[in-house]
Amino acid sequence: MPRRSKILDLPPDVKAELDRRLITGGFCDYEGLAAWLKEQGYDISRSGVHRYGQGFEDRLASIRIATEQARAVSEAVGDSEGHMNNALITLVQEKAFDVLVNLQTEDPQAFAKIFPKLGVMVAKLSKASVDQKKWMAESRRKALEDAADAAEKTAKQEGVSPATIEKIRRDVLMMAG
Repeated sequence: MPRRSKILDLPPDVKAELDRRLITGGFCDYEGLAAWLKEQGYDISRSGVHRYGQGFEDRLASIRIATEQARAVSEAVGDSEGHMNNALITLVQEKAFDVLVNLQTEDPQAFAKIFPKLGVMVAKLSKASVDQKKWMAESRRKALEDAADAAEKTAKQEGVSPATIEKIRRDVLMMAG
């Protein structure tokens, strides 16, 4: 297992400033960033800053990709029958899994901190998925009841026998499951 990055032990305000400088600097000038850290009192090599910066850049790229994929799903699928929500929930679950796998190997302390939060997130996503499926089933059942009512009304107007109307109604409602 690779040794832990010194950057992960920086005070939060210094690390946040380093992250900001990495982003605004386009993940370049690692020598300058190492010099800046030295001015702050932290002796971290250019290659150490570079290793951290590459991992950070990769994580940001993953977040951008996930955001673009979510937007594409939203635009392509719309929200008919909750397909978009299902796709987005799946996408978030996949990305959360990727984060967990990467953090577990790259930064065990961060993994230990984030794991309970991701567990809560997964539980909430699962509940949202179950709630959505219940809502979809209820909506489908209500739509079929409305269709059965409309079919019954039309059948009565056309003089269809009560036994046949009841069979039609039963058949339509059986579609609800």
